[in-house]
Amino acid sequence: MSNSADTPGEPPAGPGRATGWRPVRLLTLAVFALAGLLFVTSFNTAKGTNIRTDASLLRLSDLIEERSHKNAGLDETTAALRGEVDSLAARDDGSTAAEDARLKALETTAGTTEVSGSGLTVTLDDAPPGAQAAPGYPEPQANDLVIHQQDLQAVVNALWAGGAEGIRVMDQRLISTSAVRCVGNTLILQGRVYSPPYKITAVGDRGKLDKALADSPALQNYQLYVKAYGLGWKVDDHKKVTLPGYTGAVDLHHAKPAA
Repeated sequence: MSNSADTPGEPPAGPGRATGWRPVRLLTLAVFALAGLLFVTSFNTAKGTNIRTDASLLRLSDLIEERSHKNAGLDETTAALRGEVDSLAARDDGSTAAEDARLKALETTAGTTEVSGSGLTVTLDDAPPGAQAAPGYPEPQANDLVIHQQDLQAVVNALWAGGAEGIRVMDQRLISTSAVRCVGNTLILQGRVYSPPYKITAVGDRGKLDKALADSPALQNYQLYVKAYGLGWKVDDHKKVTLPGYTGAVDLHHAKPAA
């Protein structure tokens, strides 16, 4: 006879009772192990920072803006140095008149000298906040309400096709190596960052330039979005407009294979 009574409500612990792991216990341990792995991975990824914020994106945006301002300063320095070189070259000029004329023509074609004449300015802009579809058109998606890279390129290509003698996008003259590119809702042109509205100015015969814009299939499609969702489109004619010469670097940059 035992010296103590068994606890009420609990089965007596017999000598042959099995003590193996239950499935519920195994599942619980697996969950805790997985949670621990996630905590370790999160710690290693964050490196002590908060990974649930947009701070990294903001830092990237700040870096782009900082580089844009730095490139603008470098452009001004390059322009000043180019002016000094041109002055020195003019003072010690051993070339003939024919050679000077040929050089001038090459500089004009390259876009490194000022060009003046009649022309026009095209302004592209995003749709106004809260824009709604015009009657008969489907409700807009986010991409329907903003200016895209192909829209800017379509304007530039049409103006070249219309015989433009020179083109300026925002405050920069385009040359043969210029690339009109958009990242998100911003334009990146020759190391500088711009936000809409975007202005593209061309020097040339206004009638031919206007016709080239009207004949462009890409811009005809753009006009549908202007009508449907209110994208910005404005053309201003100029009796005379002057575009400064390009003053940045003209070196070609290309990808190189990794060593």
